[in-house]
Amino acid sequence: MSLLPIFLKLDGRRCLLVGAGNVALDKLNSLLKTGLQLRVVAPHAKSEIRQLALEQKLEWLQRTFEPSDLDGCLLVIAATYSAQVNRAVYRAAIERNIFCNSVDDIPNCDFFFGSVVSRGDLQIAISTAGESPAFAQRLRREIDEQLPNDLGPWLENLGKLRREVLATHPAGEDRKLLLHQLAQRQLCDSRTCPSRLLAVAKQPPPTTPDEAKRGRVSLVGAGPGDPELLTVKALRLIQTADVILHDDLVPQAILDLASPTAEIENVGKRCGTKTITQDEINALMIDHARANRNVVRLKSGDPLLFGRAAEEIAALSKANVPFEIVPGVSAAFAAAAAINCSLTDRESASIVVFSTGHHAQSHNQASRPVQEAATRVVYMPGRDLHLLAEEWLQQGLPPDFPCAVVARAAQPSQQVVHTTLAALGQTEPAAAPSLLIAGWAISKLPNQKILDSEASLATV
Repeated sequence: MSLLPIFLKLDGRRCLLVGAGNVALDKLNSLLKTGLQLRVVAPHAKSEIRQLALEQKLEWLQRTFEPSDLDGCLLVIAATYSAQVNRAVYRAAIERNIFCNSVDDIPNCDFFFGSVVSRGDLQIAISTAGESPAFAQRLRREIDEQLPNDLGPWLENLGKLRREVLATHPAGEDRKLLLHQLAQRQLCDSRTCPSRLLAVAKQPPPTTPDEAKRGRVSLVGAGPGDPELLTVKALRLIQTADVILHDDLVPQAILDLASPTAEIENVGKRCGTKTITQDEINALMIDHARANRNVVRLKSGDPLLFGRAAEEIAALSKANVPFEIVPGVSAAFAAAAAINCSLTDRESASIVVFSTGHHAQSHNQASRPVQEAATRVVYMPGRDLHLLAEEWLQQGLPPDFPCAVVARAAQPSQQVVHTTLAALGQTEPAAAPSLLIAGWAISKLPNQKILDSEASLATV
């Protein structure tokens, strides 16, 4: 049975409760909290229900059920001890297109009451489709024990901040990111609360109306296939994307994380079979972004490792489409983890070389020596790069071989310096942790600036 979990606004709406005994009494608290207009029909009523009627918190009709009692009602709950009466209520409700719940009678139910954990406006409802209310209650108790008691006030403050953000920040990916950041931060009542200051920070006005509406593209690594190995940022982007263009190897379990309203398209090329060209993929990304859609180009593993990201980066840069790159767990690391193997054993392996079984044939690549055909990645290159630069020059690498030193990659304090092999030895020390990337692939970076040997690290 496939159910739609929804939360209804019932304030001021009329609902009918047939029965006024213990079964009906169990439903009263949750019903009256919603502000609905409740009519109770029963020949006899518990004292608590009679008292509520005297206080005019509900209307009690002291008689047996009649189908006309349903007129004007949105919902009806059949809560009597008579299966015959409950079935009669259900049949009458069906005839009038009114949703009915017959307590503990699954065949005669259109909806079920969930077992609810509440913290202010936060509600977590658990349903077993009527199969085992006792199990739902057990889960409710377990969840209730784990949730902080102050979630209600926190959510109220978060809601206020959200409304301020919606009123002061232009729609787009930056606003989505801010709202997700606020949902993970501490909130307080102080006017100098860091989260509050972040939410109300003034945003620079867009240069043109078109810039305010422009979509963007995210090149996202889906990892080796396990949804639990997605990065937090990758998960957020997948869940909020308007369009997902995915490789053939991305499993359904990850695609299922997308919004139900997202447009999902397979643009994979597998085993030599090409149903779509790379140029067509580039055009799809650009067209969707220009139509004010946030696009996730979802790639298996890491997008920068054998994922043809260079061509997509070039196309997006040429089209002036905003984009970002979100790294993923490479299949190489997942495979090593599967066999409990360290790729950099201190006693036997200080170098890791990544390669593919095929490559694009070109005149430039064919004419390059073997030592120049690879991108070199050096972890912890040290503070003095002179010896490393001298060693590579002696190996035959040219003085203009492109290099980049990346410090504190992906952190807010990330720093990058572009240089050449000839000037690498004079490059200022980088903040730890740092990493050296060298190779002709770097020379293809859009808007790259090669710095001289006296250039200091530039924050990007």
